Amino acid sequence: MNEDCDSPLPPPAAARSDSTAGSDVQCAAPPRAAPAGDGEELIEATGLTKRFGERLILDGVSLRVRSGETVALIGPSGGGKSTLLRCLNGLHGWEQGSVRVGPYRLESTGNVRPNGQAAQQVRRLLGMVFQDFQLFPHLTVLANICEAPRRVLGLSRQEAEERAWTLLDRVGMKERATAYPDVLSGGQKQRVAIARALAMQPRGLLCDEITSALDPELKHEVLEVVQDLRRDGMALVVVTHEMGFARRAADRVVVLADGRLIEDGPPQQVFEQPASPRTRQFLSRVLA
Repeated sequence: MNEDCDSPLPPPAAARSDSTAGSDVQCAAPPRAAPAGDGEELIEATGLTKRFGERLILDGVSLRVRSGETVALIGPSGGGKSTLLRCLNGLHGWEQGSVRVGPYRLESTGNVRPNGQAAQQVRRLLGMVFQDFQLFPHLTVLANICEAPRRVLGLSRQEAEERAWTLLDRVGMKERATAYPDVLSGGQKQRVAIARALAMQPRGLLCDEITSALDPELKHEVLEVVQDLRRDGMALVVVTHEMGFARRAADRVVVLADGRLIEDGPPQQVFEQPASPRTRQFLSRVLA
């Protein structure tokens, strides 16, 4: 814990204005993490297979995501969506297949989580926003955002706080900088969680059902922030049950069911002319 973040420096002028070990392969030196909209391939998962005990969760799943692309990952509960996200940034291991993020390639054997240098760089390139926020309850909003940049990136207190103030302003949480998570609404917690992920300056965000625990008004607040990131050209992979958001904001919609990727295409095609009978069955239920 960085105790000095509990007594934050005043916000900079701009922010005051108005508003487990496994095996992996290390590649070249890390690029400076920053949003990119050049369309280069950022994420490549190939033939991912994963089991929890006897249960097959991912059955040879392959997925590619380009920089600046928004991919909505939909499908029935238990289909493997959240597990896939955790594999993409090395939080879960897998039995077969590989993951490449930027220049870094992850390999896993026996479901053991990759945890070497390449895995650490992948987690810097891909931020993760969780359904249950996972904020540190003993830290203020500002300190939650400062923690990783100071510990992982080696930023000074002033540098970390300047970055945090800018991000809090962006997500509309500047006025709650000194609050603790237990006094925030669900929507406010999720916006802080997004700001915390952005503080590492990733090239992409993995969002795991980030509105599922929120009421309709709070969902709108969070999805507005996500759409703002999309306009900035950040790669986004969003697990969601919000079909309206998937149709409106995604470049591609990917359907995962029973551990398999069964549909992948533009929103209009997937929602209006799905090729897979399983996709048609799923959409008929959730859109009824």
